[in-house]
Amino acid sequence: MKILLKGGRVINPETKFDEVADVLVEDGKIAQIANGIKDAADEVLDVTGKVVTPGLIDLHVHLREPGQEAKEDFASGSKAAAAGGFTTICTMPNTKPVVDTAALVRSLRMRAQEAACVNVEIIGAVTKGQEGKELAEMGDMLEAGAVAFSDDGHFDANAKVMLNAYDYLHTFDKVIINHEEETTLVEEGVMNEGHRSAMLGLKGRPSVAEDIAVARDVLLAEYAGARVHVAHISTARSVDIVRQAKKRGVKVTAEATPQHLTMTEECVNLFDTSTKINPPLRAQKDCEAILEGLKDGTIDAIVTDHSPHAQEEKDREYIFAPSGFPGLETSLGIMLTDLYHTQKLDLPLIVSKMSYEPAKVFGLEAGNLSVGAQADITVIDPELEWTVDEKKFYTKGSHSPFVGRKLKGKAVLTMVKGKVVMQDGKVLD
Repeated sequence: MKILLKGGRVINPETKFDEVADVLVEDGKIAQIANGIKDAADEVLDVTGKVVTPGLIDLHVHLREPGQEAKEDFASGSKAAAAGGFTTICTMPNTKPVVDTAALVRSLRMRAQEAACVNVEIIGAVTKGQEGKELAEMGDMLEAGAVAFSDDGHFDANAKVMLNAYDYLHTFDKVIINHEEETTLVEEGVMNEGHRSAMLGLKGRPSVAEDIAVARDVLLAEYAGARVHVAHISTARSVDIVRQAKKRGVKVTAEATPQHLTMTEECVNLFDTSTKINPPLRAQKDCEAILEGLKDGTIDAIVTDHSPHAQEEKDREYIFAPSGFPGLETSLGIMLTDLYHTQKLDLPLIVSKMSYEPAKVFGLEAGNLSVGAQADITVIDPELEWTVDEKKFYTKGSHSPFVGRKLKGKAVLTMVKGKVVMQDGKVLD
């Protein structure tokens, strides 16, 4: 099967290729990238005026399997990913039961092959049951196919256990992804601590809780010579801690979400629980610092932290609602609307932070458009105007702070292993 993507602007961050060209896909691989390809193709797709990029990669999603399929499952979550332009997503282990054994990793990989329409990678837990007391079977999980490890949703307070984890994974050159909030400082907090939380009468989560946790884990990783990845970074000081650590040669990487880049604590509304996320929306200075961190290379990846919940869970008082909202279908649109079209970030940088650089963080064979590479491709129309409508979501989650927003820019085609799985907003069977 040959498919020719004709006349698009091709951006390949790995080689810094950025020009109009045709892309020929044959038998699931990229066969040729050049102007005026004459090869006879089974299907020719005119992508003139659009942007052809490596398939987008999300290092941080919650697909809720096993045990919480009412919120999301591999089928619905992968369709949401395809609709958003993602070809590879990495699912977190804070499920029921926690993904802390090789048997669970293997079974979920098989489940993904059966049910998902995009590539799904499995992240294993660092500690058994994510309780922070005893290391999980990380070596066995690696052999079973886990790509990274995290106790996301929990901060592992025991520094000795974490140092043991860094020492152990150092041998395998694999990364630990840390949810960074010093637990004793954030108990019962539901939003950023500051003037806004005081005005709303809500208990806050101070930014220093994240700063302390990031500093600790950077120092532990530095001591062990191991790799650490800071999840959903949200404070200015944390960004600077990572920046200075990189300058010292520490093996630290970091990710940021569109919501922490474009929204602040001023968006928190007691009657809209979609704005309740963890870590919370911060101050304007934090948004600006994260943006600078993306520009100067401190922050390596843009992720969604896709966290769908059942309708009845989010339709509660703000203090009782769970944190998180679905982001796979809105992430690219928010980045293009609020950061590209406002000239705060250029398109090649956004593409790199959503494909090539995330692949490097986890060591994935993805994120590039090189000849011979697997044909995981995203086609973007940066000028397409559309309105976020939760009734059209493929995810089971519907609570999003972006519902009703008019956005400019959207993925219009998603190709996985040479097969078109989404076209013009419709996920194909």
